[in-house]
Amino acid sequence: MAGMEGGGTLSEVYQSARKLLLRARDGIERLERFESSVSGTDSPELSFAVKKDISQIHSLCADMDRLWRSIPAKSQRDLWKRKVEQVAEEADSLKDSLDKCSMRNQRRMLEAKERAELLGRANGESAHVLRIFDEEAQAMQSVRNSSRMLQESFETGTAILSKYAEQRDRLKRAQRKALDVLNTVGLSNSVLRLIERRNRVDTWIKYVGMVLTVVIVYFFWKWTR
Repeated sequence: MAGMEGGGTLSEVYQSARKLLLRARDGIERLERFESSVSGTDSPELSFAVKKDISQIHSLCADMDRLWRSIPAKSQRDLWKRKVEQVAEEADSLKDSLDKCSMRNQRRMLEAKERAELLGRANGESAHVLRIFDEEAQAMQSVRNSSRMLQESFETGTAILSKYAEQRDRLKRAQRKALDVLNTVGLSNSVLRLIERRNRVDTWIKYVGMVLTVVIVYFFWKWTR
């Protein structure tokens, strides 16, 4: 009924093609089950095996197409023609199913990559926000430290001015005592004027010292901000 070619009869080649169809169809079903699983991914090895089987079926269809044309009886030729066409159509259908599975898998992989990139950017933004908070916390701590140093400087300046005030009071008391003594011993007015002039000079020195202290405290406060 069928001649020999390619190492087998038409019936043998047809049976081989049918077995490959069954195996490829089973592989497609397994790939679809992989898609519906929790992971939602396929098996690259299984996809490659199914693609290889479909390619081999197409090759066998080409062999069968040559073989059925050599059958003498027209009725047998027509019968085998329909069988070969049916196998080729099933192989094409399986190829379309495999292509759709591959496209869906590629789309899922692309979506997963985009989600990972979005998550990475979100994590990066979170890290940036945390870094800003850390910088603000450090700035606030620096302000608190500066404020404490300024308070300590102010207290030191106040203590210095208080000491100057105490010294001024003691000098005034000492001056009054000295004047009383001088008046008692009858010193001249020129000596008294000299003492008063010296007292004014000492007073200016005290005031200048106080002003310099305030200026130093102010510039120290500006420097620590």
